[in-house]
Amino acid sequence: QVQLVESGGGLVQTGGSLRLSCAASGSILTIESMNWYRQAPGKQREWVATITSDSFLNYADSVRGRFTISRDTSKNTVYLQMNSLKPEDTAVYYCKFRIFMSDYWGQGTQVTVSS
Repeated sequence: QVQLVESGGGLVQTGGSLRLSCAASGSILTIESMNWYRQAPGKQREWVATITSDSFLNYADSVRGRFTISRDTSKNTVYLQMNSLKPEDTAVYYCKFRIFMSDYWGQGTQVTVSS
């Protein structure tokens, strides 16, 4: 079993910053990719960013240049540094790890950006 625990969400003003963390524990083999998604009220969950096992990075157009994904492999932890936050970034943020062809999700952490 693999468990993902997220932290770092909160309330921030427009233009502010937050750093999300997601740590994995349990029976972990090779982590193929670490990903962040988000789901705003009334909308479908959308992909935000990915970092792969070979350090390939990719971002959704809506966050590129403002958000940075990184990881600490020794801690099985992925981070999402979010800068220049906008009200439209308000959502529940989820991490997802792909481990040996299976997907594992965190419980989600709320990010609210006030205007």
